[in-house]
Amino acid sequence: MANTPKIRFRDCTDVWEQSELGEISEIKTGPFGSALHAGDYVDEGIPIITTEHFKSGSLQIEKDGLPQVSEKDYKRLSEYTLVQGDIVFSRVGSVDINALIMPVHSGWLFSGRVLRVRINKELDCSFFHTFLETEQVKKDIRARAVGQTMPSINTEILKITPIIFPASRAEQQQIGAFFRYLDHLINLHQRKCDEAKELKKYMLQKMFPQNGKKIPEIRFAGFTDDWEQRKLGEAGQTYTGLSGKTKEDFGHGQARFVTYMNVFSNPVSAPEMTEPIEIDPRQNEVQVGDVFFTTSSETPEEVGMSSVLLEKQGTTYLNSFCFGFRPTEQFDSYFLAYMLRSEPIREQIILLAQGISRYNISKNKVMEITVSVPSLNEQRYVGKYFRNLDYLITLHQRKFDELKEVKKFMLQNMFPQKG
Repeated sequence: MANTPKIRFRDCTDVWEQSELGEISEIKTGPFGSALHAGDYVDEGIPIITTEHFKSGSLQIEKDGLPQVSEKDYKRLSEYTLVQGDIVFSRVGSVDINALIMPVHSGWLFSGRVLRVRINKELDCSFFHTFLETEQVKKDIRARAVGQTMPSINTEILKITPIIFPASRAEQQQIGAFFRYLDHLINLHQRKCDEAKELKKYMLQKMFPQNGKKIPEIRFAGFTDDWEQRKLGEAGQTYTGLSGKTKEDFGHGQARFVTYMNVFSNPVSAPEMTEPIEIDPRQNEVQVGDVFFTTSSETPEEVGMSSVLLEKQGTTYLNSFCFGFRPTEQFDSYFLAYMLRSEPIREQIILLAQGISRYNISKNKVMEITVSVPSLNEQRYVGKYFRNLDYLITLHQRKFDELKEVKKFMLQNMFPQKG
């Protein structure tokens, strides 16, 4: 293993030291057998961390989601108490996953399926938690785990894990603080993304009238008129996707076709999710403003997913596992995109799914579903609201993905590599 990393903080020049994890820490296994029974658990007490609560290197858990023991048993099990700065490993299963104990978890217990690593006080625990997240360490631990279908590790395996670290505690602290901040940003954008997705799910239920109702539960100020109800087929016409093609026809040509996954995944069709095909005047060419529906899926809940086309380049067709719908009335395209994915509409479409191992839907049946439509002005407000929500979701997801890549790169370059 090389003795210095590729990337270092300014003024850090010392050679890194080599050791084994057992030489710089105390490693302990959680309580087994007679020490703790399921019957010892109580509704309100001291939480016990188990392997099910490890997520992406951090403990993203609430006290209510954990088994708990009484104060009496807590005193009996005090040697299995966690303090801030401890590092915990899953002893069975995903044995290379570890998490750093934060202040909120201090005083909790750990179960028999968990290993606790307590770094010596003169060293920085955040640095060693991060070092144990590097891929070279994870591979080393996995390689020495016992068992294949359900790998497991013990204190002896962890003790001989090779460790390399800067002698300077100041450099350790700088590296630990850097990765703590990266983890904070990653978790922040993940949380913001999840919150925006939950809000979108809630608003898709509340901003469109439930079956039989003429107004939604939540709407913008100034709008009071009833929404107009009609059959979807009264507002447009359908057409089929590609037909008469073999696999040799795909992957080349001057035209493009909208893929099944594009329709399935996106309320608004993604321009980049198209693939090449030869121009064929016999096929139905799509137009901006068209709606696409999937006709087949593995579950009823995923059949009949819709997507609106707002942008295209050149001659474009629709894949053969979808059908198109071309409105003959004026709609706000964003409103149409989210209305067709709202809970009231999805409930109607799911009821139309037919099949056993795979579920299909008829475009004629889809045209019979009842949709509720407000004035064009209110449509624009609703469409813009959901468009902005999707923008926030995409923004936080992109930031999350970028930061994960930054962390991966820095884990490779801020620690010495083997060889």
